[in-house]
Amino acid sequence: MAARIWYVIAAAGRATRFDGPVPKPYLRIGGATLIEHCLRALTGLPGVAGGAVVLATGDRRFERLPASLRRRVVAVEGGDRRAVSVSNGLQSLIAAAPDDWVLVHDAARPCVPRRDLHALIRACRRDPVGGLLAVPVADTLKQADDDGRSLRTLPREHLWRAQTPQMFRLGLLARALTEALAAGFDPTDEASAIERQGLRPRLVAGSPLNVKVTRPGDLAIAEAALRAARRRP
Repeated sequence: MAARIWYVIAAAGRATRFDGPVPKPYLRIGGATLIEHCLRALTGLPGVAGGAVVLATGDRRFERLPASLRRRVVAVEGGDRRAVSVSNGLQSLIAAAPDDWVLVHDAARPCVPRRDLHALIRACRRDPVGGLLAVPVADTLKQADDDGRSLRTLPREHLWRAQTPQMFRLGLLARALTEALAAGFDPTDEASAIERQGLRPRLVAGSPLNVKVTRPGDLAIAEAALRAARRRP
């Protein structure tokens, strides 16, 4: 049987840079919450078997989302670190096989263009490792000293900004995250856990429109990116 595709949406972060009463996944742009945009993007992909959403402890907002969006979605509680949350999400996909693929996406990236999702899947389906969406670094990079002064300029060749989704075999990713945490290594994304296994994930060129909502000011940028993504053919 051909390997299926599943997804895990990480939505359990504490969002310490937002001071309002609404948790970040439930902030609204373009007439819907950030997590709704992510769900629509992933559930609408051809061949996706289902997925999991990893929520903060005590989250009761998810069950108020439209039932059509929550169909074939498992809601699971996250942990105190991203890797723990993603591991919980993987474990909740009880119908998935170790050789199935999983797309791990951030609820804080509601604007991922559909064409980028298709490009990631095309590039990774036959790849021995898997990969991630990423954008080559275009800015000049500075390394700061302890006083906040520029110490040196870093070469930007071969540097990419990692995005999500990131796509790996479920069994491989689950093992990589478990072993990383057991060794005291806290991976900041799934690719770093895979790299720790001695493997090299494929970098798939994504779009700057796939912005991450980190600070309150990013909401306006995400709204503009969402409109631009919808206009792309």
